[in-house]
Amino acid sequence: MIEVRSFESLGGANHGWLDAKHHFSFADYHDPKRMGWGPLRVWNDDTIAPNSGFPPHPHANMEIITYVRKGAITHQDSLGNKGRTEAGDVQVMSAGSGIRHAEYNLEDGETTLFQIWILPNKAGGQPSWGARPFPKGERAGKFVTLASGVDGETDALPIRTNGRVVAATLKAGETAEYELGADRYGYLVPATGKVEVNGVTLNTRDGAAIRDVETLKVTALEDAELVLVDAA
Repeated sequence: MIEVRSFESLGGANHGWLDAKHHFSFADYHDPKRMGWGPLRVWNDDTIAPNSGFPPHPHANMEIITYVRKGAITHQDSLGNKGRTEAGDVQVMSAGSGIRHAEYNLEDGETTLFQIWILPNKAGGQPSWGARPFPKGERAGKFVTLASGVDGETDALPIRTNGRVVAATLKAGETAEYELGADRYGYLVPATGKVEVNGVTLNTRDGAAIRDVETLKVTALEDAELVLVDAA
């Protein structure tokens, strides 16, 4: 099953400094048919104006992954962590028993990003934050794991859930495969470009909710950058 959720159908709100689109129910947007996908609870497509951002606010018991598509985001939190994550790179915050953080676009231009929230395997635990560059050349023509809670996958940023966040860049005409497994929940979004996923067409920033599919075969109909959550 692959259910396309077109970009035009997404909920959202434009706050001036923030233009947010929501793949799932979030804040004032509520759709009982889009409450989450397995343990995936939030996938926000945010455009943040220059010299603005989210002031300090709390989180608990959530794995929060930020994939920056353009510009950069500067993070600071109550643990004393501070860092700047640029386009193509990813940061992960495990909120654990509780943390306060702020996210600012301190750049001269707008920043666009995906913010993804996944439920942890268990509540509580020490909160943490980390970021890592993932040069796009390393994932040219294939899926590369950016964040993972799967045992033995130590080359990715750690998350406390039985899942992964993976990404790929494909040239027009290229195909990449990903072994999902029929018992897993997949959610795939092309950050840029148009692709075909097991015969189903996705345009830029559309979402695809995937279930009961063993193998994903993704063909780029034009140059594309993809982000996929694989969770159970």
